[in-house]
Amino acid sequence: MPLVKAGQIIEDRFVRVLDDAPVPEGIAVILPATRLLADAGELLLRQAPTGVIWPNERKVAELAPYLDWLALVALVFPNFRDGRAYSQARILRERHQFRGELRATGQVLRDQLLFLQRAGFDAFEVTKNADAAAFAEAVHRYSVFYQPTGDGRPSTLTARRVRSASFAARGQREHVL
Repeated sequence: MPLVKAGQIIEDRFVRVLDDAPVPEGIAVILPATRLLADAGELLLRQAPTGVIWPNERKVAELAPYLDWLALVALVFPNFRDGRAYSQARILRERHQFRGELRATGQVLRDQLLFLQRAGFDAFEVTKNADAAAFAEAVHRYSVFYQPTGDGRPSTLTARRVRSASFAARGQREHVL
């Protein structure tokens, strides 16, 4: 399955480990939520990056104690009409200040890319190869936004305030055309 990150189609360095399979050492892994919660004590000792697939019916608050050592959280979209992972992403980015990779997985559609980015997702598992190129190109399509959200980019209002403050600090007036 193609992975799009930072506008590039990349090879996924994380290996998915099933519920009962042994966790390999020295390799980046993604674990199911139940496995992470059951084996958290021993997983904390791993020296390689660890990620989790977090289902959208679970509360993100259950994941909060582990966010400091998780490298990746993959949030699941079981179908395109189910948007609970958008809320989970915003909570992870804004309330819990999660700065690791936030991956959209499951039924992720091309039409949703902008909304996924604005919610805080920075990596996308795409089911169709044709969509991967469209995702990679669309990541750079928009650079200015009116609403502040979980992706960390400033809104136009915030950018204007910063620019005005910069002019005021230098004793200049800003001329708006």
